[in-house]
Formats: sequence, C-alpha cells, structure tokens
Amino acid sequence: MYGIALDLGTSGFRAQLIDLETKKVVRTAMTMRHPLPGGNVIDHLDFALEVGEDIANSIILDAVSKIIATFGVDPTCIRKLVVCGNPIQLSLFQNSEIRDLAFAGKNMQRRLGVENVDRSAKVFPASDLFRGVLNLPNCEITVPPAIAHEIGADALAMMIETDFLNRKEVSIVTDYGTNAEMAIKTGDRIITGSAAAGPAIEGQGISCGMIASPGAISDVNLEKKRIEKDIEKDCWRLTVLDEKMEGRPGALIDPVTGETVERGEIEAVGITGTGVIAVIALAMETGLMEQPPKLPDGRLILGNGIEITDADIAEAGKAIGAIRAAQLTLLLEAGVPFEELENVYMSGASGTYVDCRKARKIGSCPDFSKKAVQFGNTSIALARELLLDESRLGEVIALARTIKADHLMMATSETFKNIYTCELSYWTEGMSLKLYKKFFKMYKYPPLPGPVENAVMEKRASKDIEETGNVPVEIVEDVGITIEVPVEGCIQCSRCNEECPENALVTIEKNGSFFASCRTQDCLGTSCRRCVRACPIKAIDFKNIAIQNTSGLQKGSITGGVY
Repeated sequence: MYGIALDLGTSGFRAQLIDLETKKVVRTAMTMRHPLPGGNVIDHLDFALEVGEDIANSIILDAVSKIIATFGVDPTCIRKLVVCGNPIQLSLFQNSEIRDLAFAGKNMQRRLGVENVDRSAKVFPASDLFRGVLNLPNCEITVPPAIAHEIGADALAMMIETDFLNRKEVSIVTDYGTNAEMAIKTGDRIITGSAAAGPAIEGQGISCGMIASPGAISDVNLEKKRIEKDIEKDCWRLTVLDEKMEGRPGALIDPVTGETVERGEIEAVGITGTGVIAVIALAMETGLMEQPPKLPDGRLILGNGIEITDADIAEAGKAIGAIRAAQLTLLLEAGVPFEELENVYMSGASGTYVDCRKARKIGSCPDFSKKAVQFGNTSIALARELLLDESRLGEVIALARTIKADHLMMATSETFKNIYTCELSYWTEGMSLKLYKKFFKMYKYPPLPGPVENAVMEKRASKDIEETGNVPVEIVEDVGITIEVPVEGCIQCSRCNEECPENALVTIEKNGSFFASCRTQDCLGTSCRRCVRACPIKAIDFKNIAIQNTSGLQKGSITGGVY
C-alpha cells in the first residue's frame, strides 16, 4: 500500500511516493513548471477568475494525475494523498472559493459580498475530487489546516518544521520561492506576509534558468587556476545538481570569455535561482559588476551555452528586492529595531541550495541577523509527516488554533511600497547604495545596520528534499494543456510569436481561420501579455478559449472568459 506527499508550489509541484508499510520513500517526481499560465499566484488566481475555476481545477488535477502516473503503481493501491501548499493553490486544487483571496481589504470584500472561507483541515475521499480524471477508489485526501484564511498550510509548515515557534528572540522565517511566504515572531506575537517575488528566485524568467532540478547550476565559487608558472587566473567553479538533487562539482569556467578551463563531474544544462544569486554575489565581490545590473559586455558566460545577462540580473533583482523589502517591512511594522533581529530561518529549494553568505551579501537574507539556519522543503516535509503518522494531524490542528497571527498585506502597505521602489531603482536603474540610504532616511526609517561579521550560519538540510528514493528524481515535463483562441483578421506577421519570451505561443491555420495556440505551462499569464500588446491589429484578446489536448479534461470551448 502506498501514500503520496504532494507539495503544490507556485513554480511547480513536487511529489513523493511512500511505502506505507516500510515508511520509505520509493520515488520522487517534480514538474519544471506550474500547469496554469503565469509566474506567480496572482496570475493563477486571475486565470481561474477570468477563465473559470472549474477549468483551473481540472488543469491542476490533470497535472497531478500525470505525476502519479510516473510512479508506475496501481492507483487502487494508493491509500493516502496529503497535499500542502499556499491557500490559493490548495483552493484551486479543491475547487473551492477563491474570491476571498483575490481582493485586498475587508471593505472591498464587503462591497463585493465575498465572505472569508473556512480553511480548516479536511479529509475526504479522492474519488470526490478526481472523478473522471483518475481512478483512486481507495484513496483518502488530507489537506492540512490554514492558520487564517490567507495564512495557509505552507506558512504553517515553515513555522512547524523549523525552530521558529520555539524562539523567544526576534526571528524571521521565509519560504524562499515565487510567493515568498514569511513571518516574524517577537515574543508571542506573530505577523505573517508574503512578497510576490516572481519566478526568478527559483530560476524561471531567466534566459537560461530552470527550477532546482538535475543539471541546474545551484552555486558558483571563486577558484584560482595556475595557467603559467607565476600566473594565476580567477575562475568560477560551478556546483551542479545531480539526479539525487545533490550538488556536485561542475566545470571550471572563465566567466568573461566562457572558456572551460577544466571539465567537471557533471555537465550543467541551466541555472537555478540560487545559482543566479551566487553569480550576482561573486560578480560584485570580484568587481565584474560594480553596480547592478551592468555586466561586462552585458553578460557572463558559464559554459555549455549558459549565460547570465544584464536583463537576468535585473529580473533576479526584482525578486531579491521584493523579499528584502517585505522582510524589512515586517520588522518595521512589528516595531522591532533592525539590530534586534536574532534568527533567520530559510526554507524551500532556494532557501536550501543558496550559499547563505552570498545571500546575505546581496540582501536576500538580512545580513544584520545574528544567526541564519537553512532548512529544506518544509511543505513536503509536513505532508510526509501527516502521511506516516495519523495522530500528527490532530497535533497540527491543535497547534494551528493556538497560533494567533496577524497578516500584513504587502499590496496595501505604504512601507513596502516605499522600500520596494528603492529596491527596484537599485537593481534595475543603477541607483547607488548611498542614494538608497538617503531615500530610506527621507522616509524616516531607521538606518540599516552594518553586517554582523561573525554570524552563525547553520545548514540543516543538504538538499531540497532529503530523501528521494532509490531511483533518480523523475522530471514531469509536460504538465499543461493547449488552449486556442480565434485570431480574427490575423495578418501572419508573427510578431506575437516573436515577442513571447517563453516561446509558448504559435499561430496556426484551421480551415481558413487563424488561431493563437498556447501551452499553459509555458505562458507567463497576465504578468506578461506581450503577445496581446505586440499584435498590430489587436486581434488577440483570449476570449472564447478552447481546450485542445489534455488527458483528463474534456475538449471544448470556454466562452465568456477574458484572459
């Protein structure tokens, strides 16, 4: 008999097949993308609201069924499925109300007649949800509780699986990912928040980027290489994730010329978010980048066709800046002097693989904390615990009820807006740190303290998911569906195709009519829409979307939605 622990992340899904008798992980699978269009939860929410919650739910269930299929076990032998994620992902998975998560502020919700949904723990038959998609006749689904309607199971997981709840000193915990959930604890008071950092922190939206998966560059370190008797050359040693998601020595590279000075144990195929952070930190440390986002000749070359460009630095900087701005906002809103921050807890793939020293150098982790502790994927860790110990759910429910947390909406916070404006100017416009600090003073915020030089840095997880099974991690590539919209009057200029940054869209002809055909997993959603803006005759508006191919959905048209 088997159980499945499932983490519904904003940038992709991770799942583990577990033997319920031996309690051992049999296999691990992950997707490289989220099946819905978009690079963040707001895009996913927008797609569901505009196109239809039923359709969004069906696409997600279809993706989950593809993951389960890779495990190669009889579905009738799957007895438990425990699912963890943020409130939006879990609501879309369960096809439950999402409008209370879509609108900021109670006044707006009252005007729209939207009530907050009870997101307590749920246990129900899988057949209630997967009917018509996947036959799981003997399976029971467990969804952990939220702390409040907007503080979900993933936030609860990062608090439970770290030391955060046990600390009396001022502490911050952050799940480093696209949505960057975080919380601050000062005494018995907890304030939660999240920064829509975007997918760059996990490697997406970067020209050669990929999420943490086999073949991804997860770190870069300076290494001297003697090329002549008295001449040494500054080179960069890549760290590349292997099939077990462990870092292995990659090639030794000259990042300016792209020369491979020495081959490594494993070849890189792309770079993940932590690798980009390492590149930024090392480029600043060695003088290759004096001021973001400008690089020598506009790029650094990491071999095998992998490059980091000025545009990539700016994109990553937006994510780093959002996280930093949100963390500083939590401290200010809690009334805590920056110098009193004692502990920083880092979870998620990006929180695991990043070199903490480099993260502190560039600001994605506060460099004025006395201690930083790195954990792995806390969402799937909690899901695995609940899967293997039925009594644990009762404990988690009881604990969730005792946590009294306030939620800070960054979208409506003037403090966050002010700080993030400074971050954007620094990362994308070349504003100096000196000017950054002047603006900080102008806003009447206390000055940022200098870095704590002897901070304790502790790494409690060597990889995102500690135990992956005895076989390589399975990468599920194709998790989205194809949608088509009629493009009346299309002049076949191909500008929409050329403008798409992810090559997600093509125009096709059927019976004399033209259509825009798009793979949902590759589309960046409402945060992009470059194809819509690029069309010279404004023919693309994503009305009357038609589903063309998927294993679990019925083909047909979705009329009335605008996406």
